[in-house]
Amino acid sequence: MNAGARATRLPRSARRKQLLAAAQEVFVANGYHAAAMDDIAERAGVSKPVLYQHFPGKLELYLALLDQHVQLLGEQVRSALQSTTDNKQRVEGCIAAYFDFVDDPGGAFRLVFESDLRNDPAVRERVERSLQISVDALADTIARDTGLDRTDAELLSCGLAGLAEVSARWWLASDGPGASGRMAKDRAVALLSGLAWRGISGYPRVSDNGS
Repeated sequence: MNAGARATRLPRSARRKQLLAAAQEVFVANGYHAAAMDDIAERAGVSKPVLYQHFPGKLELYLALLDQHVQLLGEQVRSALQSTTDNKQRVEGCIAAYFDFVDDPGGAFRLVFESDLRNDPAVRERVERSLQISVDALADTIARDTGLDRTDAELLSCGLAGLAEVSARWWLASDGPGASGRMAKDRAVALLSGLAWRGISGYPRVSDNGS
């Protein structure tokens, strides 16, 4: 039985979701350049014509995945900021958002942070957008709560987002060959939150009336 015969008719949105999930598995395992549309169709259990009905090419499929996960990371950061008015908890929540993102068993973070297609302008724009979304969300809060101007707030936000991303990726890789062993995620988040908070808390919070 061929792939087309195996495919069950699904609503378009459900089929798209299925194809994206299959593509993610192939791209994470093989990287963009080594992945083939044949492999993705086979993984999804559909024919190549069905795959091409939804995505005209491999790049469009890859970009759709990037859009999906860049949006997800941004939503996780914004949710952490909006979940409390306690800035110490906000810092911890933002760092935890990055750790949760890289700790996803599907390995989606590799598409965003470790893409082998960064030289493509469309891919690079999306990767840069993932950082900018976090910077914008953090800067809004920092500028409002400290009274710093936007430029200062954005630089502090970039530092916090960069700390969270690099540390989370290092933490995930610390269980590999020759590593000393990965510490518990909660412990890693607490350590980095303490480090970041000691810096951010040095900027005094202004009152709601701006005084």
